[in-house]
Amino acid sequence: MLEELIEANGYIKSKIQEKNQLILEMEKYAEEHNVPIISKEVAAYLQFIIRERKPKHVLEVGTAIGYSGIVMGMEMDRDATITTIEIDPVRMEIAKENFLKSKLKMEDIHLILGDAGEVIPKLNEETYDFVFIDAAKGQYKKFFDDSYARLEEGGMVFIDNIMFRGYLYKEYPSKFKTIVRKLDEFITYLYENHNFVLLPFGDGIGLVIKGEKK
Repeated sequence: MLEELIEANGYIKSKIQEKNQLILEMEKYAEEHNVPIISKEVAAYLQFIIRERKPKHVLEVGTAIGYSGIVMGMEMDRDATITTIEIDPVRMEIAKENFLKSKLKMEDIHLILGDAGEVIPKLNEETYDFVFIDAAKGQYKKFFDDSYARLEEGGMVFIDNIMFRGYLYKEYPSKFKTIVRKLDEFITYLYENHNFVLLPFGDGIGLVIKGEKK
């Protein structure tokens, strides 16, 4: 089954004909410099979700070089906002350059340098209707709890790489033992306590919609 999913993802990627030059440049940079960004099929799905939900206030945990933020921003309305948090100062500077190059016409793009675990609780009384999480895997539970508290009713949390290279269901290096355990416990927690679904493509996507679990 796993081999079939890998082949299926490959097929999906082959059908995605990206024409935006900046997106192509960022993909090339990420590959050459080993920067983790969302895969093509995940980017396409993320854009689909943004296009359909039309969020007005997005919180992104993990800016990296700005790839996923720009992917979302391309589908957002002029009066929308993105707040994006990145801990690496070098990547943050590259992200700033890429956001400028993107010429997104949104009302506000707020880039914050810092540890999301410290930043999110300090975001005053701001609320969001969409949260995208793609940062330190061992901190996913905290990132989720902190951002969920600021999520509006009916809002969505989109969690990327939640199945961590497949290590949650296959043999993994011992150095990842703690991360694997935390992610496995996190997924169990989401299933038991939230309106949650786990999708097995890309590196695993978790979706949560805020509201009473039915």
